[in-house]
Amino acid sequence: MLCLASSSASPSVPPRPSYPAAVRPGPGISGGGGAGGNVRLSVLPVPSSLRWSWPLKANSKISVPETAREHKTVATEDGVSHLPIYDLDPKLAEFKNHFNYRMRRYHYQKHLIEKHEGSLEEFSRGYLKFGINAEPGATVYREWAPAAMEAQLVGDFNNWNGFEHMMTKDNFGVWSIKIPHVEGRPAIPHNSKVKFRFRHDGVWVERIPAWIRYAIVNTSKFGAPYDGVHWDPPTSERYVFKHPRPRKPDTPRIYEAHVGMSGEKPEVYREFADNVLPRIRAKNYNTVQLMAIMEHSYYASFGYHVTNFFAVSSKSGTPEDLKYLVDKAHSLGLRVLMDVVHGHASKNVTDGLNGYDVGQSAQESYFYTGDRGYHKLWDSRLFNYTNWEVLRFLLSNLRYWMDEFMFDGFRFDGVTSMLYNHHGINTSFTGNYKEYFGLDTNVDAIIYMMLANHLIHKVLPEATIIAEDVSGMPVLCRPVDEGGVGFDYRQAMAIPERWADYLKNKDVHEFSMSGISQTLNNRNKDQDAIETTIAQQTNPRSTLDVASEIPPHISSTSTFEHNSQLEASPLKLPIIQALEALLLAERQGAAALRDATDIMRRQIEQSDALLTKTKQEMDEVRKKQAKTDQILRLLISGAQGNPTS
Repeated sequence: MLCLASSSASPSVPPRPSYPAAVRPGPGISGGGGAGGNVRLSVLPVPSSLRWSWPLKANSKISVPETAREHKTVATEDGVSHLPIYDLDPKLAEFKNHFNYRMRRYHYQKHLIEKHEGSLEEFSRGYLKFGINAEPGATVYREWAPAAMEAQLVGDFNNWNGFEHMMTKDNFGVWSIKIPHVEGRPAIPHNSKVKFRFRHDGVWVERIPAWIRYAIVNTSKFGAPYDGVHWDPPTSERYVFKHPRPRKPDTPRIYEAHVGMSGEKPEVYREFADNVLPRIRAKNYNTVQLMAIMEHSYYASFGYHVTNFFAVSSKSGTPEDLKYLVDKAHSLGLRVLMDVVHGHASKNVTDGLNGYDVGQSAQESYFYTGDRGYHKLWDSRLFNYTNWEVLRFLLSNLRYWMDEFMFDGFRFDGVTSMLYNHHGINTSFTGNYKEYFGLDTNVDAIIYMMLANHLIHKVLPEATIIAEDVSGMPVLCRPVDEGGVGFDYRQAMAIPERWADYLKNKDVHEFSMSGISQTLNNRNKDQDAIETTIAQQTNPRSTLDVASEIPPHISSTSTFEHNSQLEASPLKLPIIQALEALLLAERQGAAALRDATDIMRRQIEQSDALLTKTKQEMDEVRKKQAKTDQILRLLISGAQGNPTS
């Protein structure tokens, strides 16, 4: 039987972690959770003297949630004696050591945050403390940059000369400066450019503030620098929400959209709100999922290489424009979800969070160091989820988008990459539970997702939270108190990927009905699913069409979700379900093809009309030219004394 082993002693609580190594090296942690250690499973029996006792044994005030007590979930000195997930799937009990360790880490991390920050909710309001914020009579700027030796705030307000605005550093690597108002007005005007300038190893570098709420680049100038923009409009220019959030639907029908690519020409937030949202509502969708909202410099990344996590993408408008979009959606009864990218960040230096990594240790950085801090497939940086300020940054990021922009939930992108140390690269998931709970499990990231889901549901109980995961990890969509990760739905990407593979690589006679049936039915019984359908997005159309009514489970060992689009019944044969899914996909594909063909036909008709008009104009030009030539010949002949002419 697999056991978790460690020879480390019980932890003690620091007054506040000097680096956010929130958890003492526990069973199976090599090098310590705070240093980014990996989970290690041992086949050796663990002597009782070496087992990690429940942290803060004497002084701990950690209590088991009421919902957990109802399920007889008990936190003890040895961990968690029983979790409801074991009743859901007895096979999970084989990995009790893993879940006990996971739950201990989660509760201990949450306890530390509550002890030193007041509460998880208060901790997640970091955007009101960090970055640039107004206080009575002054503007205050704070930035976490422990590797910096000196720091300044520079911008339009001081003609980019920061020596009169030097910042001070506290014991935890946070730099700050308080700038008094000038004649009753903020010293840093709204919509003015700012940057954080710091010195490391004798070199001064400028970076966009990590918590900046707007960032721009001069698109008309090649190689133009990116700039942070202080966004704090006066009351008269600040958008005020007029409509409440719609009620959470029993069955979400989600329209996924990229604002800029939502029409035949690039759209912006207000145009999308006025032109596209009513058409989406008319198609009976009740939820809109927006891609590419966070600022990103590489447009072709579809918003998944984020540079500025708190900044609204300037490619489609301003923060006030985005608020108008969300409010307009709410007025139509549409809930709005946001694609959130917390699994990785752009490796850009001059405009991205990666610019704060100047070679320091992982304990003083947003990211892991070495190979662990770099995603080879995506060419991006990977967060160090054990750091205190990284947790504050990411959790506050979620809270910011909910509080300031009234988003109704999130779709977490790239969850598979977060769940595993191998990030799912070159990995096939067969359904063996050892693939999910073993050496490759990234417990640090799982703890973060548990905290995030707990926070979101605490702040907004009716929030919808979706995990985009292709691995089908069990208990991903079970409540945190039950031992799960806490998502509401898993986006079942295996179904559209199988369909796309068939369309691209197989003739119709090569379609495997058994393979289609296995893909549709191979799912875990513990979570609801979202099925993604494939469609062109030239005109408003669903690319994420959801029905959350999931039929009774089929297999306790399967890992992928059932296709919830089907009129499913527990008595319906898998082969019938597969045929229906194939027919549905064919109809959707045909509809998309028809729409695309109609657009092409209209474009061709417009081109033909333009060509005909051009030909007519050319004929007129030729006639005029011929007449002009004839007159010219007459004039020349007359000048030469030719009377016959």
